[in-house]
Amino acid sequence: MEERPYHSVRLAKELCKGCTNCLKHCPTEAIRVRGGRARILDSLCIDCGECIRVCDYHAKVAVTDPLSMIKNFKYAIALPAPSLYGQFRGLQKPEYVVEALRCIGFDDVFEVARGADVVTRAIREKLKQPGLPKPLISSACPAVVRLIQVRFPELIENIVDIRQPMEVAATIARSEFCREHGCAPEEVGCFFITPCPAKMTVIHRPIGQKKSDVDGAISILELYGLLLPYVEKMVSDPNFRPATKYGVAWSTSDGEANAVCPGNSLSVDGIDNVIRVLEEVENNKLMDLTYFEGNACMGGCVGGPLTFENNYVAKNTIRQMVKQMPEVHPDKDVPASMLNKYPTKNDEEIEERDAIRLDDNLQEAMRKMVRMNEIIERLPGYDCGSCGSPTCRTFAEDIVRGYCNEMDCIHIMRDKLKVMAQEMVELAQTKRE
Repeated sequence: MEERPYHSVRLAKELCKGCTNCLKHCPTEAIRVRGGRARILDSLCIDCGECIRVCDYHAKVAVTDPLSMIKNFKYAIALPAPSLYGQFRGLQKPEYVVEALRCIGFDDVFEVARGADVVTRAIREKLKQPGLPKPLISSACPAVVRLIQVRFPELIENIVDIRQPMEVAATIARSEFCREHGCAPEEVGCFFITPCPAKMTVIHRPIGQKKSDVDGAISILELYGLLLPYVEKMVSDPNFRPATKYGVAWSTSDGEANAVCPGNSLSVDGIDNVIRVLEEVENNKLMDLTYFEGNACMGGCVGGPLTFENNYVAKNTIRQMVKQMPEVHPDKDVPASMLNKYPTKNDEEIEERDAIRLDDNLQEAMRKMVRMNEIIERLPGYDCGSCGSPTCRTFAEDIVRGYCNEMDCIHIMRDKLKVMAQEMVELAQTKRE
């Protein structure tokens, strides 16, 4: 039996009321409501977390690793996403959060912002190559990459073949820690402090890599309360070597684009907005653009569903903090030798993800396609979701797959009942005559 693909976003069936709110907001139409309960289709879900945001009943949850998982390793390294800094209002320096992570049990901390610095340098080197597709698309947001795999497969070749900052940070952190402490790599666990479920999923199902260098992901929500008391009383460490302001700014929308290609790039946040721009790219309307940064969450990673602070407040905290940081670009901070010393490029091709097929047999699939189009012609086209499918088109697909029938459409049912009622009236009149 084939194992189901891993997803961080899960459904708590006992809490679901079948309201269809999540169904209407899913960007890949991965949710159905059947029997009064939602169902998430594995093949279409990109773990963006939109259903978590909009579910009033908290029936959609993100499964992440508990802090206790660090005990599975002799040594544990925290990899804080720079969006973690934005959770603490008025934070002056990243080092306060770094030291606080050590206080709650981590043996070492390596900023993912430093990984972003290395990735920035790698992408800027990549952009010097001739003949690149335009625009080159960021690979940093796994939800956006999976969106492209599902809905825009022809744009896969546009995705930059550079690893995510989280992965680069993990590789460097483990290597440096083992060299300094004389321990074996398998003794060291690297844990990403994540603002979103998509990062958790990509650790279990890597994109562009055979295996993730990250051992687990712990939610920012889980750690915020533990870190706060320590952050508030921390003092500066003169020996701390922070990431650049550009690496820290990757946590907010346009931070990556500003670091990588400030002259001719576009940054878009919010999954619906990203979809609209990708449609423009797909139709060759943005070929004069060099680089595209897409963020599934509003505001960038600071707006992830597993964050504590309001995304606008968090973004402002990051903005104020980077103003006080030295003006050093990753081009100068990251030596070229670093790109050769550690792997920064993907070791696997990114492939199209198979959506739900009408049928494995091509001839049968064609027959079902014809039937599906016939059904669509009979449907009202309201895309109301009352049938339990997000649109009339997906409803027709579900019918030909045998998941439901046309009478599940309340509009068709209503018209049918009207006809039946009229027939009964006519029958009654005939009997009286």
